[in-house]
Amino acid sequence: MTLNDTLKAYLDKRILWVFLMGCASGFPWVLIGSAMSGWLKDSGLTRTAIGLFGSIFAVYAINFLWAPLIDRVKIPILGILGQRRGWILATQLIMLALTVSVANVDPAQSLMLTSVLALGIASASATQDIAVDAYRIDHFADSPKHQLPAVSAMAVIGWWTGYSMPGYVAFRYADTLTWSGVYWILAGFMVCLIGLTLMVQEPVSDRKKLQAALGSKYTKFGNTGSGQALLWVTLTVWEPLAEFMRRNGAKTALAILLFIFLFKIGEAFLGRMSIVFYKEIGFTNEQIAEYTKMLGWLATVVFTLLGSIINVRLGVAKGLLIGGAAMALSNLMFAWIAITGPQEWLFAATIIVDNFTTAFSSVAFVSFLTALTGRAFSATQYALLASIGNLGRTTLASGSGWFVDITGSWVLFFILTTILVIPGLILLIIIRDRVTALRGDQTNG
Repeated sequence: MTLNDTLKAYLDKRILWVFLMGCASGFPWVLIGSAMSGWLKDSGLTRTAIGLFGSIFAVYAINFLWAPLIDRVKIPILGILGQRRGWILATQLIMLALTVSVANVDPAQSLMLTSVLALGIASASATQDIAVDAYRIDHFADSPKHQLPAVSAMAVIGWWTGYSMPGYVAFRYADTLTWSGVYWILAGFMVCLIGLTLMVQEPVSDRKKLQAALGSKYTKFGNTGSGQALLWVTLTVWEPLAEFMRRNGAKTALAILLFIFLFKIGEAFLGRMSIVFYKEIGFTNEQIAEYTKMLGWLATVVFTLLGSIINVRLGVAKGLLIGGAAMALSNLMFAWIAITGPQEWLFAATIIVDNFTTAFSSVAFVSFLTALTGRAFSATQYALLASIGNLGRTTLASGSGWFVDITGSWVLFFILTTILVIPGLILLIIIRDRVTALRGDQTNG
């Protein structure tokens, strides 16, 4: 595979659509993630409280429960846009209404109401993620292997663009407009994303044909009303998991699921407390905007593109191993900041290194999950895999603030985030043969 072949993959117009939908997927994490953490910190909440507030992200870990609906049910009225876009637009309209509601609430006075609204945004966002991931997979279901890292790269770049650019605006103007005013601006971003959803094209998929073929195995249910209802439930709920198990083998499939659970726990711990850490160590909202959002976004774009090219040549297994190890070691740079204090040059260097390792590992990880996903139930299977990864990131990471409060040490916290990556890397070495085989699977689409 030549460099020219890899670069040609980016000329496909569907890549642009993947990028735009990636922006839509990343944006809600500003609403309930970085911007909300900044607002809660400025409102005087403790680290433990902010960490526990992040429990709302647990909804991303269970979205596979309703993922079959995105594969099998068409949204009324909005379904005219297509199976995927109809669901995406519906969730965006919900998030717009909830964002406007958050703009009219003071978390310091109404923390419970703020939590409920944030949970609503998280639920709509988690549902949108199912449709967005399926949208990407449906568009490139039969693509050759050299396109997969490119598609994954544009999904990652889109996510970070949707997260970083609005996040930059939020922190840049938080002190002058107040956080309430910031959320009105973020509502405007959501309106723009709705417009982009109306512009992109629905993927052409043979999903229904494949589902019907799988359904032919269950002729024992008969053609009665109850039999057809049982068939629908079986195909919707059971068959996506059963097909995944058959394709990989039960033991290997379980090992893969455990690896997905463990791989990004360390990154999740760091991400949950990063804004709190920056503020406590002495960085201002404007500095956070300049370095973590703007500089971080630029680094992510560059290194994600570079990572996609390298991952084509390394393969999935090596890409995951190198990316995971580098991601773990980069966390120690935050410990360095905790020791030396708010030095801007070190802050910039840490953001660049962190975004490099995150971008590299994310391209490999998204490529890995995509390669594991079948074409008949792309929404359900990808949601299942992604939600398992989110389970470790959302549930265990909720105790990140508590750990800092108990130990009283940011240095120990960042050392912990490094150690947490090791079990996933060990498991990856154990299942590397199956991961390597995915590269051959990609060759055949």
